[in-house]
Amino acid sequence: MRKARKKFPSLISLSESFIHSNVSGGVLLLVCAIIAVLAANIPGMNGLHDFWDTEAGLNLGKSSVTMPVRLWVNDVLMAIFFFSVGLEIKRELRVGELSSTKKAMLPIFAALGGMIFPAIIFTVFNSGAPSQNGWGIPMATDIAFAVGVLALCGKRCPLGLKIFLTALAVVDDIGAIIVLAIFYPTHEIHFIYLFYALLTVLLLVLFNRMNVRSALAYIIPGVFLFIFIFNSGIHATVAGVILAMTIPATSSINELRFYVSTKDLLDKFRSVSSNEIEILANTKQLDYIHRISKNAGAINPLLNKMEAALHPWVHFIIMPIFALANAGVVIDGSALAGTIPPVMTGIFFGLIVGKPLGIFAFSYLAVKLRLAQLPTGSKWIQVLALGVVGGIGFTMSIFIDNLAFTDMTLINQGKIAILCTSCLAGILGVLALYLTNSKTHK
Repeated sequence: MRKARKKFPSLISLSESFIHSNVSGGVLLLVCAIIAVLAANIPGMNGLHDFWDTEAGLNLGKSSVTMPVRLWVNDVLMAIFFFSVGLEIKRELRVGELSSTKKAMLPIFAALGGMIFPAIIFTVFNSGAPSQNGWGIPMATDIAFAVGVLALCGKRCPLGLKIFLTALAVVDDIGAIIVLAIFYPTHEIHFIYLFYALLTVLLLVLFNRMNVRSALAYIIPGVFLFIFIFNSGIHATVAGVILAMTIPATSSINELRFYVSTKDLLDKFRSVSSNEIEILANTKQLDYIHRISKNAGAINPLLNKMEAALHPWVHFIIMPIFALANAGVVIDGSALAGTIPPVMTGIFFGLIVGKPLGIFAFSYLAVKLRLAQLPTGSKWIQVLALGVVGGIGFTMSIFIDNLAFTDMTLINQGKIAILCTSCLAGILGVLALYLTNSKTHK
């Protein structure tokens, strides 16, 4: 019995380590992408591939919405993903690497270069072609895979470089969201719904100003915001980001009050202790535990609580489902018949060449103009290597690929290019970081 008890906590620790690991989410995403590709090309697995095109409906009184399961994933589940991204963006803007001009300049410049160069390269290959609308595809960096690649490098990669990539990816997400909202509407813009959305946002801002801390007070209007944005013509996922910007990021009590109050409760907790193992039988101590728990809840902002609560759902359910629904591409040889299609060359060179060159060039410009400094312990060759990791497009690139084209041939060609190039960028990125730094960093 004793041995069994020792093993059980270790199993819990193992599960927690997996959930919070930077690598595990990326690995699961890759596995799901492989399953999706196999399902699209192996006859025995076609059922999974075809499932995502099945029509599914939702009835709300006299109203009903029916669309393929894939669109439910891309519009509804991905709105939750973008809400999580928005929470991360807001946290970085408030207390992270984007919280001051000095901290933010390098990742902002790097992200701009990493978006502009790939878009230009794609346009060079696709100008005048039916695929020219796909210029936004190679602009995005997949933060889950990129951070996972850095985690694989371990202590060989300087901490400052890891922080820099995370901040860069956050700015990159902001850019991708702006591109989605402005350049990839789902249908004609209906301004009446945008007006309703604006009223909803004003209500959410009012709740924030009134210091409302209830999650439901934001989630319920957030659902209506999603519906209004969905019907407006702007992609519905943008609603998730807008909602995230209204979530309170401040604590209801300050640090000093939390410390003094909690210390007093801990002293009282100890004073009524009977020095027994079964301390929960002591009603006074139970009361102090409850009050300490309320203090902990008060010091922790709603933004942090939501971000922590969403993390496992986003990384281990929503993103894998997105990969299963969207990464499946039929490889029948027609996509590569004759000359390589311009959409594929544009995505390939945009991600594998444009990303590292853009990140490096704009970072170099920012430092030379004395607007920013290199991350601590980093060298220019490592910034270039980091840019290669930035060429991992995957989630956001596939997402934009689905919006940029209506022709399934172009969509499939784009997916093939994204999957192949992202895998190559990940491999080359690990090698580049490994070769450019042989020292151990703490």
